[in-house]
Order: sequence, then C-alpha cells, then structure tokens
Amino acid sequence: MRVLLLIPSRESSMLLPTFADQMSPRRKMATSALACVLVGLAAAPLRGWLDPANVVMLFLLTVLVVAVVLGRNPAVLAAVLSVLLFDVFFVPPHFSLAVSNLQYLITFAVMLATALITGHLAATLQEQAADAGRRERRTRALYEIARQLAGALNDLQVREIVEGFITAEFAGRCQLLLGDAVGDDAAAWLVPARVAAVHAAGTRQIDGAVIYLPLKAPMRVRGVLAVHPGNTLDEAELAALDGLASLVAIAVERLHYVEVAQRSELETATERLRSSILSALSHDLRTPLTVLVGLADAIVLAAPGLSGPALDSARTLRDQAGRLAGLVANLLEMARLNAGSVTLRQEWQPLEEVVGSSLKLLGDALGRHRLRVDLPRDLPLLRFDAVLIERVLCNLLENAAKYSPADGEILIAAALAGDFVELSVGDRGPGFPEPFSAQVFEMFVRGDGESTTPGTGLGLAICRAIVDAHGGRMRIENPAGGGGRVVVSLPRGEPPVVEAEVM
Repeated sequence: MRVLLLIPSRESSMLLPTFADQMSPRRKMATSALACVLVGLAAAPLRGWLDPANVVMLFLLTVLVVAVVLGRNPAVLAAVLSVLLFDVFFVPPHFSLAVSNLQYLITFAVMLATALITGHLAATLQEQAADAGRRERRTRALYEIARQLAGALNDLQVREIVEGFITAEFAGRCQLLLGDAVGDDAAAWLVPARVAAVHAAGTRQIDGAVIYLPLKAPMRVRGVLAVHPGNTLDEAELAALDGLASLVAIAVERLHYVEVAQRSELETATERLRSSILSALSHDLRTPLTVLVGLADAIVLAAPGLSGPALDSARTLRDQAGRLAGLVANLLEMARLNAGSVTLRQEWQPLEEVVGSSLKLLGDALGRHRLRVDLPRDLPLLRFDAVLIERVLCNLLENAAKYSPADGEILIAAALAGDFVELSVGDRGPGFPEPFSAQVFEMFVRGDGESTTPGTGLGLAICRAIVDAHGGRMRIENPAGGGGRVVVSLPRGEPPVVEAEVM
C-alpha cells in the first residue's frame, strides 16, 4: 500500500484558508461528509474493475484534500467515513458492515491510521503555512507603517497613520495619548488612571477589552497607545502591537527633537541678529554720545556765564546724556557677552576685595541708603574675573538703590552652599512681583513693567550672562521679612594651598 502525500504550494496555501475561513464549522463537517460520499458513489460502479488497494488510495486522497482545504476536524470525520464507506461498498458482503475475511480488519485499521496521520500532517502543514502567511503579512504591514511614520511631519499625521493601521489589521479603534494625561477629547472607553499607571510603569497592561501600550522611546516614555481591538488577540498579535508601539514611540521622539532643534536654531538666529543690531547701533551711537556728554559737561562748567534756567537745562542735558551713554554701554556689553567675545581673566582671589572695590566705584550712587556687609571670615578663595564680578555687584547695588526707600538698608551677604558660594544683595523695597519668573533675567524685561523708576531692563541680563560665563547661577527671592534679594552662586572649585610665611 502506497501513501501519496501532497504538499500544497505557497499560492494554494494562501488561497485555500481564505476559502475555508468563510465557512462555518458545521458546514465544513457537512462538506467533508459529502466529499467522502461522492467519492464512494463514484467508485462503487467500478468495484469490479478496481483493486481494493486503489479504492483505498482514492479515499486517502479525499482525506488529504479535506485536511488541506477544511482543516483537522473535518479530516478526522473524512477518515472515519472513508473506512465505513470502503467496508460497506467495496468489502464483501456488500452493503453490510460485516466482513468475509478477517484480514480486512487489518486493512481498515491501517487505512484509518494512515488517513488520520495523513490528515493531521496535512492540516498541521496548512495551519503552519497560514500562520506564516499571517506573520509575513503583518510584518509587511509593520514595515509599511514604519516607512509612513518615518515621513510623518507632526503628531496629527502619526495619529492618522496609527488609527488606519489598527482599523485595517485588528478591526478596532485606538487613541494615541502623548504624555501621561487624558485630554477632554479622550474616548469614553479609556480609563485615565490606567493611562497614568502604564505611563509610569512603562509596561503593557490589559483592562478588559482595552490594551494599553507604553510608548517607550530611547530617552523616556513618550505617552500611551490605547487599543480597543475588534476581537480577542493572541500572543502573536499582542507582539505585533508591541512592535507598533515601539515604532510610534520612536516617531514621536523624532518629532520632538526635530521641534527642539528647529526652535533652538530659530532662537539662535534671532539672538545672533539681535546682537548684531545692538552691536552695530552701539558702535554708531558711541562716538556722538561721547561728544554730547563732553559738550554737556563743558556747558555746566561754564556756569558763571549762564542764567539760572539755562544752568538747570544744561545740568538736565548732562544727566540725560550720561544716562543715554550708560544705556549704549550696556547694549554694547550685552552684545559682546552674547557673541562670546569676552575672555575671562580669572584668578584666585578673596571675595572681600571685589566687594570693597565695587563700593568704592559706586561712590555716592547709593545716596542715603544704609549699607551693611556681612561676609564670613572663613570664605574660601574664588576663581573669577574681578572686573566682571565687580560689574555684577555694581548693577545689583544700583538696582537695590533704585527700588528701595531712599534711607532704606541694603545688605550684602555671603555664605557657603555646598559646592558654591552664594553672594546676595538684598533691599527693603517692594520685592519682586509674584510669581517669580526667569524672564526677569532676559534683556529689556523689568520686574515691574509699569514702574516709573528709570531703567532699561539690561542690568540683570548682563549680570546673568557674566555669572553664566563663570559657571554659576542666579536667582531672585522675596525674603519673609520683606524686600527683595538677588542671589549669585559662584563655584568654589579647589583653591591653591597658601603656604604660611616663615618668620
């Protein structure tokens, strides 16, 4: 007895499951039984000319075809029916289950075993071919969506691509949530607490029929993809969803960094243009302003030849020219700092010296303000550019004098704070407006935009640029006792060891 094993081609393995999937299980069993009956009826008139072994081959072929087309259970039914039909129509006595020769029992057993094994192998191969086809199709779909996500220009396009994929592959719906919060436009089937938990844990979770997948990018979790499939998913389909979530996470992170790069490039170009304009204007205005200040001073010095109103006008002209010259100097200094053309001349030196030189430089600029200096004796040496830090202190002291009562107290204090030394300048004025904002350190930004106190909003910007160049940082505070305070933190570093003098 020879058994013919047919292996379906790739094309047939892709088409036959599609045909069989459209049939219900009951219809598959009925089709299997009908196929066996038709083969038996077709071969019955030829039993006088066909050898029983050839009839067995016809039934085995039927079982194989049923296994390939309809699957395992219909193939088992076909195997049993084939044995029964062979016994009834082709084994004497005909039309009876009885046998005239007991050797036919061995034939029935071998036929049944062969049919079952053949059907099982064929059905297994068919299932494996169908699984491979599904995996290949899903892999191709993932490759296609990866190509589409690589060309996405914004988050809206990413959402449209993902929704189309979920609809086509899983007959479901989804929602892409960037971040850990659920917006007002979220679907009713979403659970906000679950979204936050998945975003925090970074692991896939299943809540009833909804699957929550974290968008784990190389840097951090970018959000959550919630999927509501149209039917129950197996492990392979869940793995495909995990792959989809990884592709979406990479696409979202790419868009984020593209946006950051574009914004940074725009800010850099804007800052460069602004610095260029400020530098050009400052250079062009510096010479005529110097001449104007000199002429104003000369007019004031010629006071004996001027009447009272003329002398007052001359003094006003000198004061305003001086203020304008200071503004231009600040603009030029800011342009130089932003351009990075300032070279720091850093040396290890005590902080007390630069505080003293700053107070001498200000002279009478502090007016009637009471000045108090609180510098600990154990302050270490710091490495800084004395001229630039002196400029920082002068600006902070001038601001404190402007925004505090004429006879108020100005406090200069210093303290150790970890790897930094904090130098603060505080006053008894109204303090900084709430809430505190880092914008107060930007150019042309003032703490109180409606203040009548003269100023241009460049002082703190220059101070921050200088402190940043030293590797330090600045912050503003409103102490509990009232007033305002600006704190400058300078890095301590490792000062050199000063050897004691030998007497």
